[in-house]
Amino acid sequence: MDQLDLPRRQVLKGAAAAMAVGAIGSLGALYSRQSLAAVGHPIRTGPVAGPYGPLAPVADRATGLALLQLPAGFSYESFGWSGDLMDDGQPCPDRHDGMAVLPQAPGRHGRGRGGERGRGHELVLIRNHERGAGQAFRAPAMYDTGDLGGGRVAGGGTTTLTWRKGRLEGIEASLGGTLVNCAGGPTPWGTWLSCEEIKSNQVSASGRRHGYVFEVHPDPARTTGQPLVAMGRFSHEAVAVDPSTGAVYLTEDDRNKSGLYRFIPNDRSDRHGALENGGRLQAARVRGRPNADLTVPQPGAAYALEWVDIADPDLDNLPAPAGFPDIGEGDTLSGPFAQGWAAGGLRMSRGEGIWQAAGKMFIVDTSAGVDARGRRGRGNGAVWVLDLASQHLSLLFASGNQLAAHNPDNITVSPRGGVVLCEDGGESPDHYGPGSRLLGLTRGGESFYLAKNNVELHRQQIADAGKVIDEGDYRGSEFCGACWDPRGETLFVNIQSPGITVAITGPWVRGRL
Repeated sequence: MDQLDLPRRQVLKGAAAAMAVGAIGSLGALYSRQSLAAVGHPIRTGPVAGPYGPLAPVADRATGLALLQLPAGFSYESFGWSGDLMDDGQPCPDRHDGMAVLPQAPGRHGRGRGGERGRGHELVLIRNHERGAGQAFRAPAMYDTGDLGGGRVAGGGTTTLTWRKGRLEGIEASLGGTLVNCAGGPTPWGTWLSCEEIKSNQVSASGRRHGYVFEVHPDPARTTGQPLVAMGRFSHEAVAVDPSTGAVYLTEDDRNKSGLYRFIPNDRSDRHGALENGGRLQAARVRGRPNADLTVPQPGAAYALEWVDIADPDLDNLPAPAGFPDIGEGDTLSGPFAQGWAAGGLRMSRGEGIWQAAGKMFIVDTSAGVDARGRRGRGNGAVWVLDLASQHLSLLFASGNQLAAHNPDNITVSPRGGVVLCEDGGESPDHYGPGSRLLGLTRGGESFYLAKNNVELHRQQIADAGKVIDEGDYRGSEFCGACWDPRGETLFVNIQSPGITVAITGPWVRGRL
């Protein structure tokens, strides 16, 4: 931010806050629980039979441990465990989260543990680490090293993994000094956008705020650590870019007060660093239905979207007005959400994964629906599809039972058009036993089981595998960061705790992925 522009920004900030508070104070008159006709995709209460067959424990090619349950014919290799030594000797950070496969970075040099890099058949994976305040790891780009209280500093960031001919070649830290890097998204020009999933007005001792998006280059040395302030300060989850327009679509994870956003960049050169040149943040609004409530989707739900500008994307959080429904007492609204809502913007329950494919955005609301007590926005989740050309939003999948899906989170689409969901609902018991799941979706919006988390490790198993994690039952830990190699031959995915990345291969073409 240009310091000479500070007085003008303060005036804008005050005006935006006043407008937002005044408008959301009349929420009672605007709030409606309209239902739509029960047509189209029904609410699912269970999965369909998987096209790849039943699941069973499969040994990891790298360690021999049965970390996953998979269909017959599938195998996998684990790598990049938390605690493994990176290229510079630092232990790999934990809490693996969002991730994407990028093409190799032109002009990269050096050696990884497996030989020379940058010579064909090479992929780069950039992986988030959803770490909060605590101890930082060192990276070429450090955003914030200031004290956040009690001697704690921002401990999140990203690591960059080089994968060549089916094996790991090296791990490097790329971005540090950030907080709660949850998901993000790849760009058409080959970089990764890493999102801080934190909503806070706190300022560190170095004067830095958090809750931003950062661009990470596949060459760690070219990552700047510059926050993309114009994309908003809120509890970011994920982003996806429309390659035809350059618009960046963003989700917000803030229960029952989550907006859906897009960012219109000033610079359409589609290159690394262009997003730092600013743009307009906008919030989605349902045409003809101000403050539409999407927290409990109905069968056949469909909406025409339009977009309203957010005057100050860096506005502080605001106290929620009395009567704002379905949230906790004393809770706050993010500055962007408050402004969007004041202009009639929609709300979701918890916007999480988003992925662009074939002119559409696939958007996950991880807790859409109601729970057994009838509380809104505490259900099992849903998937929406936004047609980018028509701006028409429709419901693809909604779970009415934990067997169908238990809080899907990250989402990806294979080169063949198959949708994969990562569950974040805990152990998710079914006839395969406890363990979070990877799910597939059929074209008709039906879920099926693709994999189960089977990580339950004892001290001796860990020692024999040469790992340094704590022993324990990690089957309830979420899958996250699912992404495909460009040929659709390998599905990469993380298990957040204890922090493991796996590469799954098998007869994908035999089924719907």
